[in-house]
Amino acid sequence: MDTITTDKQWPRESKISTPAMLRLLQICSPSLPIGAYAYSQGMEWTTHAGWLKNEAETCDWILGLMRHSLGGLDVPILARLYRGWKENDIGRVKYWTEFLHASRESAELQAEDNHMGVAMAKVLGELGISQANDWKTEPVVTFATMFALAAVHWEIPIYETCVGYLWSWTENQIAAAIKLVPLGQTAGQRILSQAIKTIPEVVESGLSLQDEHIGFLAPAFAIASALHETQHTRLFRS
Repeated sequence: MDTITTDKQWPRESKISTPAMLRLLQICSPSLPIGAYAYSQGMEWTTHAGWLKNEAETCDWILGLMRHSLGGLDVPILARLYRGWKENDIGRVKYWTEFLHASRESAELQAEDNHMGVAMAKVLGELGISQANDWKTEPVVTFATMFALAAVHWEIPIYETCVGYLWSWTENQIAAAIKLVPLGQTAGQRILSQAIKTIPEVVESGLSLQDEHIGFLAPAFAIASALHETQHTRLFRS
């Protein structure tokens, strides 16, 4: 761990280099052209059905999904994808990519993940990560697959990679909630503040899981996503 001292003699400990941190901010940015804004992951149906009517219910939903779905599925698989890329073990990368794809609870969620994965592969290819180009035509690719590739290429540590992944997902969920519930911008920031407290524990828990414990189930999430497929009026693609 490096200790950096500024000209004012204020020590700053850092596990991540400044270039890597900036790359992490880049791949977590809402401006990343992967179409994340088009997806609500079933939230559109939950508001239509009256499940989410206010800030408190929305916060519980988002943080609950983070703990019980992403924490037990996305985070540990992201770590395994990261290891696969780092060790140049493409067989491992494909195995966990297919595992994650198969674990998505509905056709819409599978299509969303695949679309965002292909879009991310195109972006990374344009940014000089040649390995991403091979995935633009793969039948199964996930956003996590390409996120892990970017993290390894730019030497972003695994812990910070998982934190950034959850932060990006949370921001997208809150952006959808502001439109759908609806919520005010400040309410969205309050939910983000709660997420800041939750994300570290979810990452720690997810990284500690053994292979046989991966794949938590969130039944209400699966139901909401499946019912969204036949919702009559929709703003979002999931």
